[in-house]
Amino acid sequence: MKKYIIISFLALMVSACNEEFMDRYPQTSIAPEEFFKSEEDLRLYVNGLLELPGVGQYQADQNSDNLATTAAIEIKTIMTGSPNSQNITGGWNWTRLRNINYFLDNMVGANATPEAKNHYEGLARYYRAVFYIGMVKRFSDVPWYGNLLNPADEDLYKPQDPREYVMERVMEDLEFASNHVREEVPTGTPGKWAVKIFYARTALYEGTFRKYHPELNLQQTASGFLTKAKDLATEIMNSGKFSLHATGNPHTDYGALFKSQDLIGNTEVILVNPYDINKDRNSNINFTVFGTYEQSPSRDLVQTYLMVDGTRFTDNPNYQNMQYVEEFTNRDPRLSQTLVYPGWVRQPEPSPFIPLMNRNFTGYFQQKGYNNTTDNIAIGGLDFPVYRYAEALLTFAEAKAELGEITQADLDLSVNLIRNRAGLPSLQLTQANNNPDPFLMEKYPAVTGSYTGVLLEIRRERRVEFALEGYRFDDLMRWGAGKVLERIPEGMYFPGLGKYDLTGDGHEDIILIGRDQNIPPDPEKERNALGMLLVYYRAGEFADNVTVYLKNGVNGGPLVTEVTPRQFIDPKYYYRPIPFSQVTLNSNLEQRFGWE
Repeated sequence: MKKYIIISFLALMVSACNEEFMDRYPQTSIAPEEFFKSEEDLRLYVNGLLELPGVGQYQADQNSDNLATTAAIEIKTIMTGSPNSQNITGGWNWTRLRNINYFLDNMVGANATPEAKNHYEGLARYYRAVFYIGMVKRFSDVPWYGNLLNPADEDLYKPQDPREYVMERVMEDLEFASNHVREEVPTGTPGKWAVKIFYARTALYEGTFRKYHPELNLQQTASGFLTKAKDLATEIMNSGKFSLHATGNPHTDYGALFKSQDLIGNTEVILVNPYDINKDRNSNINFTVFGTYEQSPSRDLVQTYLMVDGTRFTDNPNYQNMQYVEEFTNRDPRLSQTLVYPGWVRQPEPSPFIPLMNRNFTGYFQQKGYNNTTDNIAIGGLDFPVYRYAEALLTFAEAKAELGEITQADLDLSVNLIRNRAGLPSLQLTQANNNPDPFLMEKYPAVTGSYTGVLLEIRRERRVEFALEGYRFDDLMRWGAGKVLERIPEGMYFPGLGKYDLTGDGHEDIILIGRDQNIPPDPEKERNALGMLLVYYRAGEFADNVTVYLKNGVNGGPLVTEVTPRQFIDPKYYYRPIPFSQVTLNSNLEQRFGWE
């Protein structure tokens, strides 16, 4: 039977967690000292603070090089427009922090054991750390508020605190939470190990950000964060609580994590966000992740996957001219569990799916997050893996490589477990360092030194393992690789006009005709050897009156999604401006990194 987490909320506490309540107090009839009286009161309030990433993460890679998008994504708007503090105005919202600090300031008088108080304080401080790392990612320097403020407090109008100070407080919150949050917690809520994996993620993010961002002048402090990330990942690995989901079938094990009705008890999932349409928790995003709506996977992502024998796809001298069917032949099995592959059958159709072509789209289709069924109950009931054990393994490997201390034994304990689950040969340290991948070196020119090769392969592994789960943009930002986003995503390659097989059965499925030709009515269309009508597309250059855009028009090339040039200004675009209205209200706030 489908499980579901039920969290009880008092009607009062639902209102107590919003801004209106904060503004009303102390006029409200129930003062904090009258509510926060027992462990149950603490539990009710902290449950009201629960926020988990969900299936929307399968769409979050629109802001990276993993997906092309027709949506007005912020980073694309910034790179193609004239951004300033008057038109980039998001993110400066402190309501959630106020709700968290309200609890932390008022929970101390509850009649509960010290252990219980520490647990709920730890959860609140974990939520505060999650809030603040989001603010630091966006603005770098932000005001630190460790207590609830009232309208008369002068600190409401203080300047930003330095990033170093804010991150010290974040790490203190996570340290407290990791030491006091209980291991046994209700399903769908963060426990000890969820806190620790987020703590490791935060340390890795900050350590690599400081290392690859000289504008902060904090490179000398990076190693402390990287060491913390390594130590936390090691603790998770040594706990014996988790392991990769692996049944011995590399063609299904990875994909099963993203099409499961029940991830509770899965050995890889450290924290699950459970969905059940019968409980008004609907995970159906089939329409938005599959089809020709806003997003489509990029060819660059496809090219990143290795061959099944562990060799590099991009070492093939003809890889840029490979067509769809050949691209998916003998590749890392995770590719066909993440994207739609030739021969894939979409329910309830009896025949293999023929990828649809459309202007501004790549021709590739996302399978991760898509539930291939016609059962609406099942479609809406896919659980989402918030934190996976694979992240601990890759955090361990990356931190050790960045510290310059990784060994073959370390790789065998981490990256190679992931590769072996996928049926790939193990990554060899010496081989990788002796022969760094030029395809990856071009993306990450800041990576240098004797560990360049293995670090690039760890980055490949991270991109592949977490493809379309919302990790990629943060990774590019912390690695100082924003220039990667200047390259406009491209799609499938076609050498020119003509007929093409897209299902892998050896029979043509579509035909590309010239922009000056008309698509004939069905009775006049060609059929393939199976008697199926070919799907017709008019092909031409971008902005031609056609149905698909090719880079070289009728002479072929990859599908083109857009042509507006992109410019990533370093270091400015690694950050966002404080909204102009906020600087007007608080003259102590200062724009940084060239924003106006």
